[in-house]
Amino acid sequence: MAFARPTGKHRAPNRLTRRTATFAGAAALATTGVVGSLAAPAMAAEAAAPAVDTTGLAQTIVIGDSLAVHIDAQAAAQKHEAATAKAAAEAKAKAEARAAEARAKAAAKAKQEREAKERAARDAERKRLNTYVAPISDSYVSTPYQASSGLWSSGSHTGIDFHAASGTSVHAVGSGTVVEAGWGGAYGNNIVIKMNDGLYTQYGHLSSLGVSVGDTVTPGQQIGLSGATGNATGPHLHFEARTTAEYGSDIDPVAYLRSHNVNV
Repeated sequence: MAFARPTGKHRAPNRLTRRTATFAGAAALATTGVVGSLAAPAMAAEAAAPAVDTTGLAQTIVIGDSLAVHIDAQAAAQKHEAATAKAAAEAKAKAEARAAEARAKAAAKAKQEREAKERAARDAERKRLNTYVAPISDSYVSTPYQASSGLWSSGSHTGIDFHAASGTSVHAVGSGTVVEAGWGGAYGNNIVIKMNDGLYTQYGHLSSLGVSVGDTVTPGQQIGLSGATGNATGPHLHFEARTTAEYGSDIDPVAYLRSHNVNV
């Protein structure tokens, strides 16, 4: 329904009418894209009134911006924490890898050193077992090999005599196995050893025996004590080198010992 104003004297438009017109003009300008100017200051004042209604929107925008900044900061902090944790994990993994590598190297070095020591010990033992010594320490030959005398049934000395007081330690000259230990007639208490080189050594006139048949001996091992048992004129050690365990297979004992680097 349309309302018409009465004819005649026109009344001034009231405030509501003016505001409606102003809004309508503004809407029209917005619709057409044409920007106009307000002719009357009153209209400009009236048009400025809606700015009060926009305060809530401005506050909403400010709060939204602040929240976005907070979210961005939180995301950046979380990203930084994740990067820090990743870097720490990588550093820890590298440290553990280096430690494992160091342990492996140390174990390998220790193994090499242990094996080297074991080889050295084996070599030393092999050398020791292949070493020969004099049957009496710090002594000398008092009667040489093949010396002539009626004291011996063969007419000559079948070994050499080492000067020694009764009870002096008698040593195996090298490694071997005892094949005789006991009374040997004219030799008195005697020991015969089959040496590892295939020859035999004999020790006579002992006051006591320290080994038995079947025993293995090593260089320098005490096998008995010197004496004057059997056919002897006084305490000493009678030493022979033989090709067999039997009497009569003697060879030069000095040459035998010297072939094994024993200085007599």
